[in-house]
Amino acid sequence: MELLTGRPEDLSGRLEREIRTYDLLDSLGITYQRTDHEATDTMAECNEIDAILGVVICKNLFLCNKQETKFYLLMMPGDKPFKTKEVSHQIGSTRLSFASPDNMLRYLGLEPGSVSIMGLMNDTAGQVGLLIDEDVLKDEYLGCHPCVNTSSLKIRTSDIIDKFLPAIKHEYRTVHLTSE
Repeated sequence: MELLTGRPEDLSGRLEREIRTYDLLDSLGITYQRTDHEATDTMAECNEIDAILGVVICKNLFLCNKQETKFYLLMMPGDKPFKTKEVSHQIGSTRLSFASPDNMLRYLGLEPGSVSIMGLMNDTAGQVGLLIDEDVLKDEYLGCHPCVNTSSLKIRTSDIIDKFLPAIKHEYRTVHLTSE
């Protein structure tokens, strides 16, 4: 694995949703670095990629309320534990749980393992609320998947907040997650 700048030169074999991610980032003038790798399914596997990117890949959780009427994407540091009660209380929701793979595909156009903030570009109806742990916002860069779990990107956090989110018409809410 190596750190590369920008989109792959050869797009053959790449999924359409990955290519659309690069197209959007390029159209917004967002620079990024990329590494290609085997599929990652766990945060432990992401740790190897973190070392190459020089940044920690965010843990991205796709959540819903008990009634499955409200959906959220939670971005948090990979080393923090997720406590549903803590997040639910902060956003004034009934207890949150993991949303189904069917809803993930329906709202984000993604399968488990590929979830990242980039998937919000597929949520054109604005059905998914974005929650970002305050520690993610403190870092100059963040790591995420380009809608597939066989590549990872390093992007300036400010570009995500100031360019990407406005372009896809999404806002975010900051949450405070304890690391205990």
